[in-house]
Amino acid sequence: MLPRRFAQIDVFSSEPCRGNPVAVVIDADDLDDAAMQAFARWTNLSETTFLLPPTTAEADYRLRIFTPGGELPFAGHPTLGSCAAWLGAGGRPRTADRIVQECGIGLVELRRDGGSLAFAAPPLIRSGEPTGDELAAAVRALGVDPGAVRAGQWVDNGPGWLALLLDSAATVLALRPDFAAMGSLKLGVVAPSPAEGDSDFEVRAFVPGIGVPEDPVTGSLNAGLATWFLGAGIASGPYVAAQGTVLGRAGRVRVTPAGGAIWIGGATSTVISGTVLL
Repeated sequence: MLPRRFAQIDVFSSEPCRGNPVAVVIDADDLDDAAMQAFARWTNLSETTFLLPPTTAEADYRLRIFTPGGELPFAGHPTLGSCAAWLGAGGRPRTADRIVQECGIGLVELRRDGGSLAFAAPPLIRSGEPTGDELAAAVRALGVDPGAVRAGQWVDNGPGWLALLLDSAATVLALRPDFAAMGSLKLGVVAPSPAEGDSDFEVRAFVPGIGVPEDPVTGSLNAGLATWFLGAGIASGPYVAAQGTVLGRAGRVRVTPAGGAIWIGGATSTVISGTVLL
């Protein structure tokens, strides 16, 4: 076991400890899969990440992302938090205004967004409406009145998201899902926020199959939703999504279409820094 630089970064909230934390092992070069998975189970966070040298000259660093139950090819808040940890540990991008992360889905571009970071939403690997059986299974697991469902769409950019657009933020916040019935489904739910709030949409994400019944604030889901909403005309221009309300968090995800990309941004703050023995 060796001491390795470590940081725990809070992501998607301007109020520290009210976003979504990610544990980042900065010096992970010689760790094997079993060691990474064991540490992710131990942290018991929605994601734990490991920074590695890139395998391509186009990337600034390589990232592996683990939940308590397995590895993900991509996830949003770990992308922002790990980039913040890499920069904080002295990482220097090849291009000053562009950072390139290598991960399971390939290369993901990031940029500095004022005092925050943003990543370019990756393309969907599965899109389109769910089948009737898929939609019915999601509705049963969520325990929602079918009449409250306005639309459903696969918005999978790696983790496997199926999203449902509901009639109101109040319906989203009142959900008490049956996680056993959800099985392997990874469900995102969204609805317009009340006009008087500081956000445009209210979002929740449920992923019990990987050991995280509800994720506090979810970059990959919001990236998939943005691809759907902007493409279908459900939303236009920049908007803000709120997430984590039911869990006592204050997540705010900024969605900005620009330069042919959809940028998913939010605040990051380092809450813990030091070393771990691995």
